[in-house]
Amino acid sequence: MSDFTLPLSFSGVHFHFVGIKGTGMVALVEILHARGAVITGSDVSERFYTDEVLEKLGISALSFSEKNITDSVQFVIYSSAYSVEKNPDLIEAKKRNLPMMLYSEALGAVSGTSYSCGVCGVHGKTTTTGLCGTLLKELPLDSQVLAGSIIKSFGDSCVMTKGHEYFVAETCEYQRHFMAFHPKKIILTSVESDHQDYYPTYEDIRSAFVDYICKLPEGGQVIYCADDKGACEAVELAKAKRGDIQSIPYGEKASGDYKLTFGHVEGGVHYFTVSALGECAVCVPGDHNVRNATAALALSCELLKSAGKNPLDFIEDLKRGLKNFAGGKRRSEIVGRAKTPLGQDVIFIDDYGHHPTAVKTTLAGFKEFYRNHKIIVDFMSHTYTRTAALLEEFASSFDSADKVIINKSYGSAREDASAANVTGEILAEHAKKYHKDVSYAGEFDEAAKLALSFLSEPSGKDFPDGYVFVTMGAGDNWKVGSKMLSALKTGV
Repeated sequence: MSDFTLPLSFSGVHFHFVGIKGTGMVALVEILHARGAVITGSDVSERFYTDEVLEKLGISALSFSEKNITDSVQFVIYSSAYSVEKNPDLIEAKKRNLPMMLYSEALGAVSGTSYSCGVCGVHGKTTTTGLCGTLLKELPLDSQVLAGSIIKSFGDSCVMTKGHEYFVAETCEYQRHFMAFHPKKIILTSVESDHQDYYPTYEDIRSAFVDYICKLPEGGQVIYCADDKGACEAVELAKAKRGDIQSIPYGEKASGDYKLTFGHVEGGVHYFTVSALGECAVCVPGDHNVRNATAALALSCELLKSAGKNPLDFIEDLKRGLKNFAGGKRRSEIVGRAKTPLGQDVIFIDDYGHHPTAVKTTLAGFKEFYRNHKIIVDFMSHTYTRTAALLEEFASSFDSADKVIINKSYGSAREDASAANVTGEILAEHAKKYHKDVSYAGEFDEAAKLALSFLSEPSGKDFPDGYVFVTMGAGDNWKVGSKMLSALKTGV
């Protein structure tokens, strides 16, 4: 992993982004723009939701061309989706011998200019990072936070900025990208087998997290989920190598300031207690999100201590920040509401959950949060390698849903689809072993038509409040919900 150095001040420094519309890339654009950098970028012409973020900044994506690399460009940041040998912008930048950084390398370089904290884990990174930013907005700390998706409480942005003395960022384990980051503190939410194309075994991925923790400076802190077996193992292994690292647990099984006790759910609010802070509450569903909130509280308190402030002086600010968090894009996001032909309410939710644990815990959260609703989930598995490696785990993860629709699998550009030995249809057949109401609908039109037929029936006496329809996965099956919403609102 290359180690790039950037100037401490970005004012007037010209960065050119290749693949500027990517979610992570746009977030980095926002970071650098807020610090005074000059930004240009190129991408495909297709419109994405990130175009709106760029337009707010006054930035238009250019078409790929060697002419984009002008004499004023000082650094080039590029997405791994584009080849240095084939992309015209990158070919020209290389010809000019300009510093060229992958997104992960650029994020690492930016982290070296602040007191930086990395949020990592197989699950919950984006939500936890969003919660951190929402809390820090309420605190007297110059801070900047970068999440891997648009966060509503950031003003529908990927970034929260109120200075940059402290920098908190979502950091990714895939291909050890987080090893470019320079953390002073780390949140570790979870460790389990994932990205099987790069980490064939659980021990492989756990080793990556151990190495990341060991990047902490002397006396650095890892704030970890005591309820997650993999996180506990990774911390133990890291401490065996580096006894100076401070390990701070949070969760039900934790001892100390961040011990969590779950409370009740009432009126769209999930109550819980944290030892050092008393009763708190969040307005997003699921025990997993309560744990994420506790992690964000822990980091916020530890940052206050690092700044010489007493967290107990800011309890009300912290609690207000929690209440202000309304989720992120594709993270239990309510995308619309409609009425069925029988006049019953339907809440449409889209969620990025693409690992069996995330699917299971998120649906369980919906079941508790929306107790009087019938839950229908449309799921699209992401990557053939993940689906094959965790087939039975996926198949048995839908027990909190009342009806399940499974689409064809969403392959990754890094995979050979022709070599796949598992499909969405195979996943659906396996899921029928664990769930009584599973249907396979490979295409989105077929899935939307099937789901609409479910909504044409009464939800039943056990579900007086109507339906919750959830699209779930890292693919593009959010289109199923979009088609249904349109059909219900237009009557077509």
